Amino acid sequence: MQDSHALVQTAPGNSAPAEKQTDDAPRVIPRQLTPGQKAAIIVRLLLNEGADLPLEELPDELQERLTLQLGRMGLVDRVTLAAVAQEFADALDSVGLAFPHGLAGALDAVNGKIAPATAARLRKVAGVRQVGDPWLRLRDTPAEDLARMAQAESTEVAAVMLSKLDTAKAAQLLAQLPGPVARRITYAVSKTANVTPEAVERIGWSLAAQLDQRPVPAFTDSPDTRVGAILNQSPPSTRDGLLDALDEEDTEFASAVRKSIFTFAHIATRIAARDVPAILREVDQPVLITALAGARTEDDKASVDYLLSNISARMADNLREEIAERGKVKQAEAEEAMTQIVGAIRTLVDAGTITLVEADADGNED
Repeated sequence: MQDSHALVQTAPGNSAPAEKQTDDAPRVIPRQLTPGQKAAIIVRLLLNEGADLPLEELPDELQERLTLQLGRMGLVDRVTLAAVAQEFADALDSVGLAFPHGLAGALDAVNGKIAPATAARLRKVAGVRQVGDPWLRLRDTPAEDLARMAQAESTEVAAVMLSKLDTAKAAQLLAQLPGPVARRITYAVSKTANVTPEAVERIGWSLAAQLDQRPVPAFTDSPDTRVGAILNQSPPSTRDGLLDALDEEDTEFASAVRKSIFTFAHIATRIAARDVPAILREVDQPVLITALAGARTEDDKASVDYLLSNISARMADNLREEIAERGKVKQAEAEEAMTQIVGAIRTLVDAGTITLVEADADGNED
């Protein structure tokens, strides 16, 4: 099929099926066809069967040549049709492995598998994005990135972008925009009725080119998330001191860091009750007892009560007995045990087993 598409040619005038005289009776033999004519027959046959052929992915020149060839074919006899279909089926059976077409297709195939810097460098090769549909790539772009692009473009361009996105992604885009901007763009959609397909395609390529021009970040996580992850593993005294210092330097950044921090004290407000048993299964019993027995602050004690109230009564009673037997726990030991429990929770979150309840910048439950 690929070879036939690639070799679409202008067909000569149709001729009547050739006949060959034998000793018994005349026998109809298949017509001699060019690769382009064969491609046209296969395309027509598949379309008649209801196949969804992505012909728009072909280069414009091949789309045009194929369409012209379809218009010239006229009638095709059954013998020729059967021969072409059999040849096509044999060609498919002989295919062992198919590779993407060109560098653009190769980049799409290895997306997420090669280094971002390498992918960005290859995408800058001249013409690499000039094959295919730029809007497919834009639809896979995070809504917050699209929102930044929409605010940097004219309202009319942003309206075209909104119109080309699927409804779910368009709704996410509007949610990322300030109210007045979102209203202007939404209203501008009413002015896009006469926009030509060529203009929409040019806008798509222009926006896709902006994605290629963005620098590739060295870190996948945001700065506040990275600092929050470090402070999660820090002793409370160190964490509180650093947060106070951040407040003096950059209040907004300090608030973002606080939102990304998760400590033992946050268990009561940011862990769903159904996830408590899964968490306790990941923690060694001596570590759990040490952490529960060592709770001193009101928030830590609230987390202890929350954990005990969301397991079976029998298990909770057994843990209370062991806590009483454990007696007084040194602060350093308690903090280390609590840190291990937090680490177990983070492991479950990263694996997608549990999900933290969202909190606002002050650490309150959303």
